[in-house]
Amino acid sequence: MSRSLIPRHQAIEDYLRDRIAALRPGDPLPTDKELCEYFGVSRMTARQAVSRLAEAGLVRREPGKGTFVAQRRLQREIGVLLSFTRVMERLGRRASSRMLSIMAEPAPTDVAVKLALQPGDRVLRIRRLRLADGIPTAVELVMLPHDRFAWLSSIDLEKGSLHAALEAHGVMPYVGEGNLSAAAATREDAHLLELAPAAPLLIERHVLCDQDGRPIEVGESRYAGQRFAVDFHLHRYS
Repeated sequence: MSRSLIPRHQAIEDYLRDRIAALRPGDPLPTDKELCEYFGVSRMTARQAVSRLAEAGLVRREPGKGTFVAQRRLQREIGVLLSFTRVMERLGRRASSRMLSIMAEPAPTDVAVKLALQPGDRVLRIRRLRLADGIPTAVELVMLPHDRFAWLSSIDLEKGSLHAALEAHGVMPYVGEGNLSAAAATREDAHLLELAPAAPLLIERHVLCDQDGRPIEVGESRYAGQRFAVDFHLHRYS
């Protein structure tokens, strides 16, 4: 298509995408006024282009300050069992955590079924804020059979990896199943993840088993949608 036939907002978006590819996160981008003057368009048209990039997670807008290149989205591949720490290592990022709570409590009925526990059995409930290079990325909740994993309470899970601790004790997270869904951030999610109210989240729920097929973990991770993406491969179903 001739560039003269491309809608002006699309031309601005393409121009900014080229600029973003050559810049670093946090670098400033042209202001709405500068885009209006350069492309000869209205402020509404310029804002439309920038808004599309913001929705895609490529830029962030700070009222009164301007538009800046956003932190690159973290990418995780579906179908590969890797902990948050291992995913960050593969991406060249530094993983860390802030402990929100850790306690023993009676297993909720649905969790007891998934972990093959008896009524009245307890779980170790661990809730952490996961960070990538210091940036809040996910609110993570995991529950494990307390009788088997009570020792995790004495492990530093802010600096260390839960799965690495399990492996060091001969327990290998080996297979799992789960699902992905979308939801709006709760007030607490938004506070912890430093997001706008009701910002989009990607929710991952899973059940993991060890190398012997024993259920060891029921978990939920609430990822900041603008900072996290999922990769997947497709093949023809026959």
